[in-house]
Amino acid sequence: MWVFSTAGCRWLGAAGSLAVAAGGWAAGTLPVRGGQGLWQPHGSALTVAGAVLAYLGLTLLLAAWWQYGRQLAAGARDRVLVTLGWWAGPLLLAPPLHSADVYSYVAQGAMVLEGHDVYGAGPSVLGPGDLGHDAAASVGGHWTDTPAPYGPVFLVLAQAVVKLTGGAVVPAVLGMRLLALAALALIVRAVLGLARETGPGRSQAGEGRVGVHGAGALWLAALNPLLLIHVVGGMHNDGLMIGLMLTGVLLAVRDRWVLGSAVIGLATMVKSPAAVALLFVGILLARRWGGGVRNLLRGLVLPGAVAAAVAAGATLLAGTGFGWLRTQSVAGTIHTALSVSSDLGLGLGLLVADDPEPVKAVVQKLGLLAALVLIAFLGRRAWQGRLSPVLALGLSLLALVALSPMVQPWYLLWGTATVAAAGVWHTRPAQFLAVLSAALTYETAPSGHTPAYGFALAGLALAVGLLWARRERWPAAAPAHPPRALAPAGTTGTSRPHGADSAPDAP
Repeated sequence: MWVFSTAGCRWLGAAGSLAVAAGGWAAGTLPVRGGQGLWQPHGSALTVAGAVLAYLGLTLLLAAWWQYGRQLAAGARDRVLVTLGWWAGPLLLAPPLHSADVYSYVAQGAMVLEGHDVYGAGPSVLGPGDLGHDAAASVGGHWTDTPAPYGPVFLVLAQAVVKLTGGAVVPAVLGMRLLALAALALIVRAVLGLARETGPGRSQAGEGRVGVHGAGALWLAALNPLLLIHVVGGMHNDGLMIGLMLTGVLLAVRDRWVLGSAVIGLATMVKSPAAVALLFVGILLARRWGGGVRNLLRGLVLPGAVAAAVAAGATLLAGTGFGWLRTQSVAGTIHTALSVSSDLGLGLGLLVADDPEPVKAVVQKLGLLAALVLIAFLGRRAWQGRLSPVLALGLSLLALVALSPMVQPWYLLWGTATVAAAGVWHTRPAQFLAVLSAALTYETAPSGHTPAYGFALAGLALAVGLLWARRERWPAAAPAHPPRALAPAGTTGTSRPHGADSAPDAP
């Protein structure tokens, strides 16, 4: 049937995206004030109708995405970037969707302009005469008095948006969406580049072409409705962190490790989890430089030193101070039901203590310790050549998310996009990540709230997706040539010489 062809999927997904956007105008995360007559709360009947339309559109988009992936796994060729444009386009002028975080971003940028300590106070400090006051009124209750957990690079970008738009809500939000589109472009470019390095490679696709392998990687990473809804629709800065992090990894894979480490440093100054990439860049370099303990130590130290210098320089230039060092744990104080360690800690605390918070804090720390152990294990596997450093990075980020004290649905994208870039999008584990992505897309409502029915819909989608995936095994992609990231110790993986900032082999 035509609807199950790649062209049919493109149309079906575009219709779903359009319905999500249209429903968002009535049921999205609308501002409390400052909507300028465009984004205004409506009566309950219209709001409910908009939410139903948005959920129906989301279901169409997910169905189109899944079928599109089936077609690509079967070897179909299509204009994937065109499909991405069709699916992302309807979301560009929509109000914020599924999250109010963008109002925090605008308010924090305004706090910097107004001279407030963004790492010492929350958006509630903005008074009626301050820039960003209207945006601050729409910040979610948990975050109103919470200091910014983000790095100075992101705050400078938010500050620039507020300065250019005067802090008016609608223009400022659309300005943040331009940053989200830039993040999407970075993700697309980096995923394609890494897919060429780790997949069938340039024999099937040159630098200007996507190719079947790159198309599949983009399907899991960039066309993923979880990314479209939460990065393009919700404008989460996780997209910028992922884009910069993967760009830095790509540069390192292509022998430009100094510049790559600097870019990862910038990613870390958006959100700190990007720092995990430095470990695997170091392992990649150590293997490329010939292996051995000395090269391993150099690999572990040098990229981190470059990234640290960039982070320090960015902090000094931004003028926001080093308060971000002490606010990295503030998110953990807010309970999210998706955090296994927080749920276990709270449940155990209620059983054994009058005040569950100290017990919960201990379990959260144990969860992070377990994540570090898993990351070290994956690093060892990458060092031994049993895992691609890129794939090991993706798995490490997934482990970090699973065991973190605070987990949001879009955090899954940290590891999913990286796994896609590693060239394993067609495998069973990646198929499971696709199912999990689809399920988590339902968890938050278009209004940004997390209702009980959101978890019910997510559970239903997970059950249906797992059943579908179990009944239908996707065909494996063509075997890849040994990628540069998997090259044996002492080799480069290709005949291309090292770049200008590649270190010489150690004696």
